Amino acid sequence: MGIISWILLGLVAGALAKFIMPGKDPGGIIVTILIGIFGAMLGGFLGSFIGLGRVESFDLGGIFIATAGSILLLVIHRFVRKNRV
Repeated sequence: MGIISWILLGLVAGALAKFIMPGKDPGGIIVTILIGIFGAMLGGFLGSFIGLGRVESFDLGGIFIATAGSILLLVIHRFVRKNRV
């Protein structure tokens, strides 16, 4: 996938993750895209590790794996932030 595809997938996955897990998270659209991109990479790594597949294209399976990775990133972020305060 090209860089534009990763940005669009990151935007969609990050927005879905924030929609599923609403809350006070810092940042706007840029942070949402970054959460989605890193979530896609995390989801792709974990998905290929356990045999679910990889994020290779902008399709429903890729969006699902990227969103799951983004949700996992949000959970980790909130857990770390909660324990730091």
